[in-house]
Amino acid sequence: MSRARALIVLPAALLAAALPTAAGAASKAPKDPTNVPAGVTAGGVDLSGLTLADAQARLESAIGTKVDAKLTLGAAGRPWVLDPVADAKLKFDALTTAKRALRARQPGDVGLKLSHSKLAVRAWVASIAPKVAKAPRNATVKITLTHIYRKRAAHGRALNQKDVATQIDAALDDGTNAPRTLHTKLVRTSPQVNANDLAKLYGTVITVDKSHFKLRLFKNLKFSKSYMVAVGQPQYPTPSGLFHIQDKQVDPVWSVPNSPWAGELQGTTVEGGSAANPLKARWMGIVNGVGIHGTGEDYSIGSAASHGCIRMHVADVKDLFTRVPVGTPVLIK
Repeated sequence: MSRARALIVLPAALLAAALPTAAGAASKAPKDPTNVPAGVTAGGVDLSGLTLADAQARLESAIGTKVDAKLTLGAAGRPWVLDPVADAKLKFDALTTAKRALRARQPGDVGLKLSHSKLAVRAWVASIAPKVAKAPRNATVKITLTHIYRKRAAHGRALNQKDVATQIDAALDDGTNAPRTLHTKLVRTSPQVNANDLAKLYGTVITVDKSHFKLRLFKNLKFSKSYMVAVGQPQYPTPSGLFHIQDKQVDPVWSVPNSPWAGELQGTTVEGGSAANPLKARWMGIVNGVGIHGTGEDYSIGSAASHGCIRMHVADVKDLFTRVPVGTPVLIK
């Protein structure tokens, strides 16, 4: 009986001897070394043999001012200075960097623990962009009574904000090795309207020379045809300025203005094609009741005879009508 009991106890004793206690296992867990191993650097600073506190102090002294150094961006021939701390929220964690060095397993550089706000960098770049940009210039026309002159387009320039922000991020993340002076070329921007587009935009143009009673038609920026016209009397002058054809009508109804010169017809309407209707054949409205129309008083052409409108021979106004779309610019001088 005692022999059997001894056989049972013996394996338990052997098992207890074979398994270490939890306290014993914990006591054998590796601890951080007291000093930085030989040959270990951070940001190029040798930390060999230093304690954690000494390594932190050396990093703050040797690295702190370098990572905080201002960054200069050259753009559009001018320097733009970024303060890493104020403008990019840069932070250098010397303690975490020292801990990396202390725990290094082999010689080499453990790198610096750096962080900054990429959002802040992009905001800074965005604040620079409009100061260096130059908007492209669209091609334009200058309309005179006898000619249409073209002014060619010009390209603009702009800062590539995404690329510049990426360069700055890389320089700040690199710490002490990356250059703190960056250069960037502005990208070329294109105008929306080029010289070749002008002929489409100004496919038809009319000018009215009041002094010489002449209407000129331009097609694709080139002179096409001229017509003799009548313009407003001194007391009812044809307006001057740059206008547009607002509407077109065949055999237009005449809404008689409430003016003494209209006599008993004032305030009434006269049907199109009626003998009493002075707006013969065609109407091209310009502004405030003034327009281009045919007339039955052919003798008035070449004089200041109308009440503000531009009169044409019926054959001429029919010819012009087919050549002029709504929206056509009309220069009257």
